Amino acid sequence: MYLAPEKKAEIFKKHGKSAEDTGSTEGQIALFTYRIGHLTEHLKKNQKDFNTERSLVALVGKRRRLLDYLKKKDIERYRAIIKELGIRK
Repeated sequence: MYLAPEKKAEIFKKHGKSAEDTGSTEGQIALFTYRIGHLTEHLKKNQKDFNTERSLVALVGKRRRLLDYLKKKDIERYRAIIKELGIRK
């Protein structure tokens, strides 16, 4: 599996409040960004994998909704996570 529990805990520790806080918005956005990057690399090698392509589009939509929520809730946290992850609109 591409996402070991240790890697997932590391992502949440770095971007969330703690390694166990899997519900924080920033942690979820960071996890989705990591998964999007992984699926993008997979699709570069396997162009005809349409199930993965559909999953990628769904993940991008989830991340977009979380980013919109965070932007509406706290613009400073939104700007910080965008800058930290290198996401641009």
